[in-house]
Amino acid sequence: MLRHLLLVAMCLGLFAPFTATVMANDDAEAAASADEPADLFPGVSLAELEKGETQAFDAEIGRLMEIIIHSLYSHKEVFLRELVSNAGDALDKVRFLSLTDSTILKDEAGEQSELAIHIDVDQDAKTLTIRDAGVGMTKKDLQQNLGVVARSGTSRFLEAMGSKGDDSLQLIGQFGVGFYSAYLVADRVTVTSKASGDDQHIWTSKADGAFTVIKDPRGNTLGRGTAVTLHLKQDATEFLQTGEIETVVQRYSEFMEFPIYLKVEKTVTEEVPVEDEDEDEQDAGEATEDNDELDATEENDEEEKAPKTKTVTKTVEEYKRLNENKPLWTRNKNDITDEEYNQFFKAAIDKTQTEAPFSRSHFKAEGEVEFNSLLFIPSKAEQGLYDNYYTKQAQLKLYVRRVLVADKFEEFMPRYLNFVKGLVDSNDLPLNVNREQLQKSKVLKVIGKKVTRKALDMLRKLAEEEEDDDEDDEESTDGEDSEESTDDKSEEEISTFTKFWEQYGKSIKLGIMEDQKNKQKLAKLLRFKTTTSGDKWVSLDQYLANNDETKSIYFIAGQNEDQIKASPFLEPFAAKNIEVLLFTDTLDEYFTQHLSEYEGVKFQSVSKEGIDLAGTKNSKSATKHFEKVEEDFKPLTDFLKKTLGQNVAKVVIAKNAMQSPVVISTGGYGWSANMERIVKAQAFNKNDGMASVMKSQKTMELNYRHPTIKALLAKVQEDAESAITKDLAELLFDSALLQSGFVAEDAATFASRIQRLVSSGLNVDPEAELDAEPEFVDEEEEEEEDNENEDEADDDEADETEDLDEDVVEDVAEDTAHDEL
Repeated sequence: MLRHLLLVAMCLGLFAPFTATVMANDDAEAAASADEPADLFPGVSLAELEKGETQAFDAEIGRLMEIIIHSLYSHKEVFLRELVSNAGDALDKVRFLSLTDSTILKDEAGEQSELAIHIDVDQDAKTLTIRDAGVGMTKKDLQQNLGVVARSGTSRFLEAMGSKGDDSLQLIGQFGVGFYSAYLVADRVTVTSKASGDDQHIWTSKADGAFTVIKDPRGNTLGRGTAVTLHLKQDATEFLQTGEIETVVQRYSEFMEFPIYLKVEKTVTEEVPVEDEDEDEQDAGEATEDNDELDATEENDEEEKAPKTKTVTKTVEEYKRLNENKPLWTRNKNDITDEEYNQFFKAAIDKTQTEAPFSRSHFKAEGEVEFNSLLFIPSKAEQGLYDNYYTKQAQLKLYVRRVLVADKFEEFMPRYLNFVKGLVDSNDLPLNVNREQLQKSKVLKVIGKKVTRKALDMLRKLAEEEEDDDEDDEESTDGEDSEESTDDKSEEEISTFTKFWEQYGKSIKLGIMEDQKNKQKLAKLLRFKTTTSGDKWVSLDQYLANNDETKSIYFIAGQNEDQIKASPFLEPFAAKNIEVLLFTDTLDEYFTQHLSEYEGVKFQSVSKEGIDLAGTKNSKSATKHFEKVEEDFKPLTDFLKKTLGQNVAKVVIAKNAMQSPVVISTGGYGWSANMERIVKAQAFNKNDGMASVMKSQKTMELNYRHPTIKALLAKVQEDAESAITKDLAELLFDSALLQSGFVAEDAATFASRIQRLVSSGLNVDPEAELDAEPEFVDEEEEEEEDNENEDEADDDEADETEDLDEDVVEDVAEDTAHDEL
């Protein structure tokens, strides 16, 4: 494809394809007058070369047309944009000429036709026609404008009028190749045109290297203007569907100045007179009605005398306007209401939104480059906004003279502003031949800087409005008892910027990480919950104002607010009444790596070691006191360092006041506990060299005033080699790990250690043997055993019966013998 495009770039403007006549080079004189080197190569002068035979370029017309048709455009639907744009240029030309000749707008009958574009579909003939009431083309114009590739009638019109810089002419055509996009969907194109002062002519071609122009035998059927008829290919019949045409036109040409109409079919109902047969049937039915109807009122008699009608349904054709929406950005913003802005946003910018946007910015840039822009911040973040963040750029609609060039243009704003919706419309953009993309140039960078600055200003104003509202609330409540708490605020009372922050706060943090130039502007937009703010979001400026004596911006990071507020790291700050920012978002600690300070005040994690709230560095008595404490607790610190080994880097005495017995802080460099948890949870994390370098270095800080620490010191001094003493030390460390935000490295060992201590607390030997395991018999086996036992019992009983019978027989025999004697 690249080879084809290079060939097009070389050929456009140099060939006369259809007439086989070489075009004159309009830039020959300019090239001759330009400064050129005397020698092309050492020993080869230009003068000698110019003495040689000069020939004109030639081209294979069929091949060139194939390249233009199939290589310039990525979507075949753009043919409709090109043809409608050409029609719009024709209308603009005739309107411009009418400024000096008002009769040009009238046809031969003296009637003034509407400056509009009409689109007709013929299902039977499989044709699509785009018709305009524009300036029209003479026979010569048809031959030159359509028969010569890259000869732009618009460009030549502007040259003839001397109006290249005239804003009154909104002409987009400039390359002279847009017309040939029609062959993307048509195997033949027929152009019928009527210009003032000339007959109506027909131009037709199959893009096979030849075309035909004849005088229209039908006479003047257009009045004035041009009709382009496309005989559609078999694979382009979807453009015979009015719904498809409506979608494409509204996408690309929705804001064209001139009305665009599409002929559609519509079902209507109407009342028609009842025919004679129907009247006879109706009279027969009325004859069978009750005779009481003869006594109807006079009014009913009059109604019966009125003509009888019936309702019928039929299909009619009518022209439907496709570009009802007006280009709002071209109007003065002072004349546009909020409702108009909101309706335009929902209808033309983001049809998925049902609520009014948070904010908007409507501006016109002048100077180095001129353009109009209209930006919005939607009130709802689109689904999955951050799921595919690194593959989704900021996208604005791009228009050139109100014709859509790209509905997702990514060159104007940085990625972190991908939630901003809107458009840019300019007359100065350097379009490529296909008008589907822009050439890389300085103009793009200038527009990008201005649009980005306006988007940031829009956010700044939104934040300032919130601050003004807060000041008004404070003034209104001075000296008064507020009956309602901030927790009871209704949805309407929540500021717009707060709603924005809850939707798009991640984008601001990502901007600080990605946009070093604007990170200070973005930092003013940051909002956080704090240990003293409740449900209210606090800016960094408000934090510094509330803590004017604080030398750092203190923060603590964790999974959620409840977990963070229970952290022992906050205890010294609560004792000193120092406010701490709550970092609950995954990005919070990341952005502090790019924004190390704000207004000259550095960010400081409260979970890092080295924070001195007790002022020991400036107090000799405090220093002396802690030196003595460290000496007294040295047996415990040495024991813990030896017992815990590589699990801790240091064991020290905590100098800041706290209630917990132990906390595990991290070194000044490397990850915090929260950062370590985030990195471990990443899908592609691996234990490489960087991970080992950044892994947190743990410091165990002991609260020497806590009874547990004092008791453990006594235990160590009593029997440091005891297994239970070591278990207590390791269990204290593990519990401090969990409380400080870390994850237990060896859960199995941690669990077994707890079980041993529980056994000791219950005076149970951890090594005691278990009771013997009982033996169990299945129910079927039990039934079999029972049956066997019953059989044995029956046998025994039978044996006893037999013995009894034998005894009875013997007794009877004895009795009988006695009787006989």
